[in-house]
Amino acid sequence: MDEKEKELIEKAKAGDIKSFEDLVVKYKGKIYNIAGYVCLGAPSETDDVYQETFLTAFKKIKNFKGNSNLGTWLYRIAANNCWMRFRKRKKENIVSIDDVKNLASHKENIKNELSHDVIKSLSELSIDYRLAVTLVDIEGLSLQEAAKALKISVGALKSRLLRARKMLKNKFSAT
Repeated sequence: MDEKEKELIEKAKAGDIKSFEDLVVKYKGKIYNIAGYVCLGAPSETDDVYQETFLTAFKKIKNFKGNSNLGTWLYRIAANNCWMRFRKRKKENIVSIDDVKNLASHKENIKNELSHDVIKSLSELSIDYRLAVTLVDIEGLSLQEAAKALKISVGALKSRLLRARKMLKNKFSAT
């Protein structure tokens, strides 16, 4: 974390909305990407997770202790929001009309970043594996940062990555 970011965080903790907005601008792309990869096939949920992440961060910025990078803290909030949505969707087992309407355009946006086959294979992974692959292989977080964001040990993260990569390799070998 650089000095400018530390200063922005301290000002945001003191209630300076402009400083918080500057932090949002810095991390918005990464948080949106994580939400998009984890909520594949549910574009309206991607937007909701993105917005909820920054709303939660705004409400709880005073609790940010600085023990980790701000990005790691935001990834953790985004991961929690994805988990909550995933559990809710799994329980309700419903599809939003907005999701159906937006699915084509959302897939086109993601397709620009990843091939259709990768997206399909990634969406078939469990959310644990999808989060691990997204944070490490797509977003480029270090193993330590990703493990901290997921609240698991580095060893558990390595295990998830190994299994997820093996599953992805098997899916691509089969096609």
